[in-house]
Amino acid sequence: MNTLLQTSFLMLLLVLTGSVTSNTVLAAGAAVTEEEPEKGPHRGRMLRDGDFALELAIFETGVPPEYRVWVTNAGKPVTPEEVSLTVTLIRLGGVKDNIGFRAQDDFLRGDMEIYEPHSFEVVVKATYQGQTHNWHFENFEGRTRISADVAEAMGIQTGTAKNETLTERVPAIGQWVAPKSADRSISARFDGLITKVHVSEGQDVKRGDALLTVEANDSLTRYTIKAPIAGQVTELNAAEGEHTRGRVLARLLDSSALLAEVQVFPADAARIALGQQVNLTPVVGGGPVSGKVVSVRRSVSAAQATPVRVEADIPVSLPAGSFVQADIAVDHYTAPLAVKRQALQSFRDFTVVYAKVGDQYEVRMLELGREAGEWVEVLGGLEPGTEYVTENSYLIKADIEKSGASHDH
Repeated sequence: MNTLLQTSFLMLLLVLTGSVTSNTVLAAGAAVTEEEPEKGPHRGRMLRDGDFALELAIFETGVPPEYRVWVTNAGKPVTPEEVSLTVTLIRLGGVKDNIGFRAQDDFLRGDMEIYEPHSFEVVVKATYQGQTHNWHFENFEGRTRISADVAEAMGIQTGTAKNETLTERVPAIGQWVAPKSADRSISARFDGLITKVHVSEGQDVKRGDALLTVEANDSLTRYTIKAPIAGQVTELNAAEGEHTRGRVLARLLDSSALLAEVQVFPADAARIALGQQVNLTPVVGGGPVSGKVVSVRRSVSAAQATPVRVEADIPVSLPAGSFVQADIAVDHYTAPLAVKRQALQSFRDFTVVYAKVGDQYEVRMLELGREAGEWVEVLGGLEPGTEYVTENSYLIKADIEKSGASHDH
């Protein structure tokens, strides 16, 4: 669904649910095309009160974003030392940033960084020649309001930003293979005539079950060859009346004792160690099972990968040689703050999540760290305990984009 369709759907949903009226929708559309605030020579916002005027600009060339203000009276520059100025930024949730100013060259310079997002109500108070001038305006970006019933209808869900345990995993693919103890070749201890075949190929047997009866050449004594392990008769090369002649007569495979042998790319091989936990998913023959690394071959295969063997408790018999997918847990750590990967969206040049305060949603620009599974570590830009959108965040993004909120510098 493109942005235009998403926007149309959202506005229709708002009207149908009674959250807004059609007049409100029209007003919202008109707001997108309303005239831009007057800009001054420094690309800042012009604030006028009679002959007295301020140009309020966010300056960020070579410095963190800060306010700089140029003052005129009756169109003539005013010496900055003659003006007392304060600016208060009221952010979503009622947080207030109180900014003082000092004179520098021909302008007044703010004493604190204007951190992202640049979305707030702005309260300006300036005193010049005993007269006080006040302004109050909104400078919102990356913010929208959606009522609770509409958010529920849109499938928007939220979570709380907090510490999370991250597990880094290395993916691999391979096959089920049999260890030597689970794959047995059956031969006659004393060569002779096969007088009885007790099993058929593909038959499951228990340890100690009769497989073949042989009459020894030397003694003419009959003896029974029994199954040394439980498993399946995977090969049967014997028939009644044949001579054994020292050959392999049958093969038994205990498929419940199979190992997964998976191939790990060389770049990840150094991170694999004995005992690491592994999630195994057979391509055929059963659901996911848990296992652990029991062998890491330090040579590479013909495919230039490192073979890794994984032992698991297999609840059903699996066909040897069938494919298996693996995720090997190579590292566990607790991130002091993390968010769900699916919550992330792009906004301007930032990766963001959408914080929720009441029925309002607003971007939070993130500095990200390590990624693992569904989680991404957050190094900056978000306060612990923040409620943020975890499901269907793209709908919030679409609603904000259709509003055309500008980044006022």
